[in-house]
This record gives sequence, structure tokens and C-alpha cells, in this order.
Amino acid sequence: MRETLQQFREVAGQCAGTPVWSLPDTDLVNAIHAVHDAEQMLAAIKLHLIREIDGRNLPIAQEAANTAVWLRGRLHMSIHTARRMVDLARVVDQRPVLDAALSTATLNVEQAQIVAKTIRDLTGETSSDVVDLAETTLVEQYADWEPVIFRKIAARILDHVAPDIAEDADRRATERDEKRAQQTRAFTLTNNGDGRYRVTGWLDAEAAAIVNAALDPLCKPDERTATQRRADALVEVCRLALRTEELPASGGDRPQIVVTIPYDVIRNQLGTGQLDTGERLSPEQVRRLACDAHIIPMVLGGDGQILDVGQARRLFTGPLRRALVVRDGGCAFPGCDRPPRWCDGHHIQPWTAGGATALNNGALLCGYHHRLIHRGEWQVRLSGDGMPEFIPPYYVDSERKPRRNLYHRRT
Repeated sequence: MRETLQQFREVAGQCAGTPVWSLPDTDLVNAIHAVHDAEQMLAAIKLHLIREIDGRNLPIAQEAANTAVWLRGRLHMSIHTARRMVDLARVVDQRPVLDAALSTATLNVEQAQIVAKTIRDLTGETSSDVVDLAETTLVEQYADWEPVIFRKIAARILDHVAPDIAEDADRRATERDEKRAQQTRAFTLTNNGDGRYRVTGWLDAEAAAIVNAALDPLCKPDERTATQRRADALVEVCRLALRTEELPASGGDRPQIVVTIPYDVIRNQLGTGQLDTGERLSPEQVRRLACDAHIIPMVLGGDGQILDVGQARRLFTGPLRRALVVRDGGCAFPGCDRPPRWCDGHHIQPWTAGGATALNNGALLCGYHHRLIHRGEWQVRLSGDGMPEFIPPYYVDSERKPRRNLYHRRT
């Protein structure tokens, strides 16, 4: 192999040094396809080498922390890229179908990453026969689709190969993705040293929908680029929030987020919802959004046509929200010091289960504790004096003594 690779390197070097301006159109197109296919085949060779290096523990023997760190130093690549290569190499080593598809340029590296993720997600969730069928179906039937569409197909592959288990697997996958998104959420504002600040981070589907809903009205097309409009919109939203000193309790609709969920599902508190962007939400996220939002019931026919549209139902706004603010003073969860402007109105008895939108069925909760309550381990109720109190799970307090937030007390 060493001699063959050396010959290939020499040939590639000759091609790289050859001007292409004189090539006819047909040859130019054929050449780009040939180079692209060669790149995928070389990527397969690189993965084989990485897997062997990893299996022999050569990086450890050479005092590197792991294979990804070793690759970063040897090949001068980012640690993120190195980790993705090591992970893909391990999957390819165990999946001959995927290996062959990449080695013959049937799939490109980006598509192979998607197939590998699908295999990892399905392994342990379904039988090995279903995993094999999913892999083969993606490779043989959908290899011609570009990665954005290919990723969507992969996310719904069980609908094609195992529809009888697809719904349950989809629910588990959505909840798993939500948990991972919550654990890896991040926001950084970095001084670039040249008068600019770099904004980077990760959001889950629910948080991204909220941010987009706030920014989009301020992103009308004009002479600015799309990215400039969104940057300006982010600053304007923050400026408006600061100008109010308190987030408004009334005087306009909250940003609208469209979530589609079957009626019988929301009544039973099961299943997943879907944003108008196509992103899926777990049942917990849907119920949390319904806690303090405008709910517009919409009846759809079997093929999705709109049969009837109801009226929005305003929840915990205006005088009712002000009453919650006066009573709770901020997040009502024990020990939390979040002020009212960071809080949502929470239905103690869920609105979807017939709970009233009333002071005696509400409590202010910050985003973190709102999610915590919806997980179901903590319970909230109003005590005899009308103040919220929280009952901890057994692993927090074996006696489950009710707790209150004393931080916002005025006396």
C-alpha cells in the first residue's frame, strides 16, 4: 500500500499543478466528479488507517491522551474534526455495507456520517435486523440525495423499514435529542480583539423557535445582508427588553410558535409535537409551551386540510399575571431568586387536563424550574394560605416535607 499511495501522491501533485483553463466543458465536469470520487475513496482509506492506529493504541504509546488528540497534533486538524473521524472509523470498521459505500464513492463522507449516526441511534433501540435494513435502505435507495434531505430521510427511516415500531422509537429519539440539546446548550460572546465580538452557541429546538420568533419581525429585507439583519435584530430585541425595565405583562401578543399535535395525544399527554420549521418537540416541551401561551385549536382533516380554526385563549397575562407577580414575587421554586421577568405562568393542574387559568391554579416559575416541574418528580400545590409550596421527590427528602421559596417574602 505504501508504494501505491506514494504513486497516487505523485499523480495528484501533477494534476494539482496542471492548469485547467483549457479543459472543454465536458472534461471539466468529468474531472470534478473524478476528483470528488477519489476524495471519498481516500477518506475510506484514511478511516481504515485511523481504526488500525486506534486499535493498536499507538497514540497512547506515543503519550497522547487519545487518538483524536494524536490526530490533531499529527494532521493539524481541529479536535472536533478529529473526534468525528475517530467515531466514523469505529462505525465503518463494524459496518461492511457502509464501508463499501464509502470506498466506492457511492456515499460521500458527509452522508456516511449521517448513516453512522443513524446506526448508533438505532442500535439498542431496535433489533439488529432492523438496523441492517435501515443501513442498506439508506445506502441503496437514497444515496443520490444531498445531505440536508438525506438527514431528514435518515431521521424517519423506521417509517420506511419498520413502521410498526417507528412511533415509539421516534418518541424515544425525540426525548433523547431534547436531553442532549439541554445538556450541551451554550452561548458565548467572545472579544475578537479587532472591535468585533463573536457570538456562538447551541440551542434546542424549542429555544431556537423562541429566538427566531423574536428576531424574524425585525428582519425585513433591505439593503443589508441577511446575516446583518439578524445581527441587528438580536441587538434590537435586547434593547427593547432593557428599555422596558420589566418584560411587558400586557399590551401585545407574545411571539407565536406554531406546534402541531393531535388532539387525543395532547389530552393523554403522550406523543410528540412538530414546529412549523419541521423540528420535533417532546411531549414535555409541548406541555411546557402550553402552560403560558395562546392556544389556538385547529381541526385538520385526514389529509391535513384545515376544517376549523378556534380562538386563542390568553393564559396568565394582564391583571392575572400581575397578581401572580405580587403574590410570588418571582420564581416560586424553593431557593430560586429569579425575578418575575424571567418567569412563565405555570398551570398547577395542566390546562390540557382541564385546569383553570386562575390565580388559585398558577405559579410563577423560571425556565429551569418550569422544566423541572414538568418532569414530574417534584409536585407543586397551593397551601392553605394560598402560597405555592413544593413537595420534593423521595431521593431529595424521604419524608417529602413541603418547601417554600423564602427569597421573595416581603415580611
